[in-house]
Amino acid sequence: MKYTGKVIKYGDNVDTDVIIPARYLNTSDKKELASHCMEDLDKTFRDRVEGGDIMVAGFNFGCGSSREHAPIAIKESGISLVIAKSFARIFYRNSINIGLAIVECPDAAEAIMDGHTVEADLDNGVIYDKTTGESFKTQPFPAFIQKIIENGGLVESIRNGDIK
Repeated sequence: MKYTGKVIKYGDNVDTDVIIPARYLNTSDKKELASHCMEDLDKTFRDRVEGGDIMVAGFNFGCGSSREHAPIAIKESGISLVIAKSFARIFYRNSINIGLAIVECPDAAEAIMDGHTVEADLDNGVIYDKTTGESFKTQPFPAFIQKIIENGGLVESIRNGDIK
């Protein structure tokens, strides 16, 4: 699994209420959720995110509620991968369940800056900041997690017979 994109970066403790504000939780429309992604934290997000972009964040990304709406909004906005120093556990699992690639790499999250171009090879566990030339090691995704993400989520993986 390889990803290349421009970085949009955030800090520590970004909670699910700023990823997708509670006032929009009355819909399950993915495009509607994406249209409000990050709006309470970053009014420019919707205008600058492009398909394939990579989100980088600090510690405890996705803290707060257990809603799946948050990773859905991120994925549907066009973000292909989220790299953070650490994630709230329920957010991490929800991301995998809906097919959003997500990886903890504190060194990369610290060094990579907003606007950089990043290439991530999650088969081999390497994140490369093409802007600075720095590379960072992380854990490669296990094969079953790769399948879930490739299929677009856990439910689709079960339907395809890849997960039993």
